[in-house]
Amino acid sequence: MPPGTTASWLVYDRRAGKLVATRHAHRKFRSASVTKILIAIDFLDRRASLSAADARLLRVMLRESDDAAATAFWNRGGKGAIITRMARKLRLSDTAPPPATHPGFWGYASLSAHDIVRTYRYLLDTAQPRVRDTILGHLRKATPCGSDGFDQTFGIPQGVPGPRAVKQGWSGFGTVPPVKCDARASGASISTVALRSAGTGVPDLGRPVLYTTGLVGKDERYVMALLTTHPAGSTWSSSVRRITTLAKGLYRSVT
Repeated sequence: MPPGTTASWLVYDRRAGKLVATRHAHRKFRSASVTKILIAIDFLDRRASLSAADARLLRVMLRESDDAAATAFWNRGGKGAIITRMARKLRLSDTAPPPATHPGFWGYASLSAHDIVRTYRYLLDTAQPRVRDTILGHLRKATPCGSDGFDQTFGIPQGVPGPRAVKQGWSGFGTVPPVKCDARASGASISTVALRSAGTGVPDLGRPVLYTTGLVGKDERYVMALLTTHPAGSTWSSSVRRITTLAKGLYRSVT
């Protein structure tokens, strides 16, 4: 592990029915855009049908990791109450809403690799078919560039053979893409949650984070969550290299 980098991961083998790789799986991280999966589950669970406008918002939130769409659903669902409902329903032991000082920051919720893997398993095995098919269908078509222009092909998309369904996350690298995203690349989306405050109660606030999560392998055999924090001041490029190397090695270790 590079000095100053913290990593947590969990890999579940669906065919074998067991965990096959784990490291600090219950360590809490700020959620960044990975929380958009919980926002989507909560929204779909509470509605029997979708308007065309809401269907479009879900699509751009999950495929392009659009922040404005996430904020719209966040506000309509009661903000942190969404996370409370999802933690209870899915039995997510490490997941919590943002602190009271930051109620509007969906990316400041807390979660863990354990809870992310549990969320994917809920979608695969327990969720209503329309909820499962809508969310995973979008994640299978995640775009290489986010709606904000960031290149989102790090981690699983670059390090693990396809096909795959992925949700990425990042925070703490600013709001301007450091390099132009190449839409021709194959990959998945992440989104920006700007580092705006040094308030307490948010895991690793002040350090950049990168997350790569999803379903990988033939027939989506493996559920993988890899969460990383990087030293303050780390560049986007160096952090992307670290998490992609880790994702590649993690996948090779279980296959």
